[in-house]
Amino acid sequence: MLVYGAYGLTGRFVVTEMVRRGLTPVLGGRSAAGLAALADLHPDLHVRRADAADPESLDGALVGVDAVINCAGPFLDTAVPVVEAALRAQVPYLDIAAEQPSTTSLFSDFDARAREAGVTVLPAMGFFGALADLLATLAMGDWPDADTIEIATALEGWRPTAGTVLTGTRNVEPHRELRAGRPTPNDPSRVTDWDFAPPFGRVELVPLSLGETVLLSQHVAVPDIRAGINRRSLDDLADPDVPRRAPGQDGTPASQEFVIDVVVTRGPGTRRASVRGNDIYGITAPIVVEAAVRLLGGLPGGVFAAGAAFDAGDFLDALPVHLTRDGAPRPTDTLPRSHS
Repeated sequence: MLVYGAYGLTGRFVVTEMVRRGLTPVLGGRSAAGLAALADLHPDLHVRRADAADPESLDGALVGVDAVINCAGPFLDTAVPVVEAALRAQVPYLDIAAEQPSTTSLFSDFDARAREAGVTVLPAMGFFGALADLLATLAMGDWPDADTIEIATALEGWRPTAGTVLTGTRNVEPHRELRAGRPTPNDPSRVTDWDFAPPFGRVELVPLSLGETVLLSQHVAVPDIRAGINRRSLDDLADPDVPRRAPGQDGTPASQEFVIDVVVTRGPGTRRASVRGNDIYGITAPIVVEAAVRLLGGLPGGVFAAGAAFDAGDFLDALPVHLTRDGAPRPTDTLPRSHS
């Protein structure tokens, strides 16, 4: 598999996760210097330099690979050209985008083409996308539809990467929730309180809809989908004095606890699911690599949300997270890995 943008923070996590699982990634990206530095750490891996703005170089990078994982944001700039190259090469495409416009465009503009080509496309296979999508799908269970889905996320703190900051600058579209079945801009004044389990407790939740809302809207019959995040996280993200997160040398996640709560309502019924883990960038690697391995087992062509492509409970059980459903741990639940 080609990891495009392999030398960024999350790209390095993806490479490390693939090597840990006995896979052989191909290191790809635009920066010759970034690729060379990463190749020094993985001298047995092949390197292919490619620029998303150069279709010929992308075609060369995809020769002989069985999938491409796009880790190079902003995805508003890279998703379309890399998907185009994947369709030409007839190989599956995955990305870790959080941007709603990027993910929306893949569903609207590429689903028919991907189906015709027999190529599987899985966008937003990361923390701000697939993880909450899978969790909400699990919470719905056998309900064919529901009235509302509420997604609440809390981070212990947020040291963003330079790529995260650049993406925020590049993505000028308003974040949109689903209200009465229609994408509607978030109202930043609608701040609510949310009671998380320790260590977070009761916090202010600020509306922030990202990739998970787009994914869920593609495969669940729920007219109202709202998402929010604890205020501290957004304050850290906006604070220029908060140190930026730089790629590490050994692919070790940082200490950054997170929790995602999902509440689904249907008439008088309520169902809940929650996931707790460590490092929003680090957890993206096992999510997208697990998806890549599973899709190679055979998925039809088209653009799919994680919750539509996979068994949500089985997928979540494969991740290094602590998972509960309706307040009880799942029998096969695993605790988050400990990192210093």
